[in-house]
Amino acid sequence: MVTGEEGVEEEPERDRRSWLSRAWKRFGRSSRVQALLGSGAAAYLRFVGATNRLTYEGAFDYEAFDVRTPLIITMWHGQHFLLPIVRRRDHRIYALISRHRDGEINAIAARKLGVETIRGSAAREPGRVMGSGAVSGYLRMRAVLSEGASVSMTADLSRTVARRAGIGVVHLARASGVPIATAAIATSRRLGIRSWDRASLNLPFGRMALVIGAFIDVPPDADDALMEEKRLAVENELNRITDRAYAIVDRRNA
Repeated sequence: MVTGEEGVEEEPERDRRSWLSRAWKRFGRSSRVQALLGSGAAAYLRFVGATNRLTYEGAFDYEAFDVRTPLIITMWHGQHFLLPIVRRRDHRIYALISRHRDGEINAIAARKLGVETIRGSAAREPGRVMGSGAVSGYLRMRAVLSEGASVSMTADLSRTVARRAGIGVVHLARASGVPIATAAIATSRRLGIRSWDRASLNLPFGRMALVIGAFIDVPPDADDALMEEKRLAVENELNRITDRAYAIVDRRNA
């Protein structure tokens, strides 16, 4: 039904979205479709990386860093797609990726770009840290860190609020004894996406910046108050370096 009233969505538009959603649910389950989309995403990200001039800024020299030192690398959702592009080839990183069918496409792209994957939940909320769907991913990340490899996971609390850190990454740091390394990646040429995470479609032929924040350590005996303090430290540092990354590529006081 078409109402003509401002702010009321017309029925044809809802029908069109419903049809697209049903079509994606049907075809998105196909392993062939997922493989095609994952391979295409990897090829596009390689192209973006090859045609953007990279600037690095950080609390330590990444090029000289001993990559045998394990890290918990975290960033805001939407920026994680470029991590495989800016990582050193000899840096072994496992990325935590959801088990959802969209996650399978991301996992295929990550593996094509040399990043190994762990499938599971990020367990961002306190009550779900050891909940269903989070245990296997959590245990696998601890095992990987104990072997000397690094892991990567997004820090966002939920898929509804942008740039608010959850507690999952802090719990992993406390349990493993491995520091959290916050990271931000931005490109000068980009298209904004209307999504909860303020993501952008990164475009080729511009400037790219990788900014790494100071390490955040979480002691093994951290109580709830200290855990919240560390969560806020992750959130504040991510926001700071994200703003800095965009300032660099946009040439604002860079």
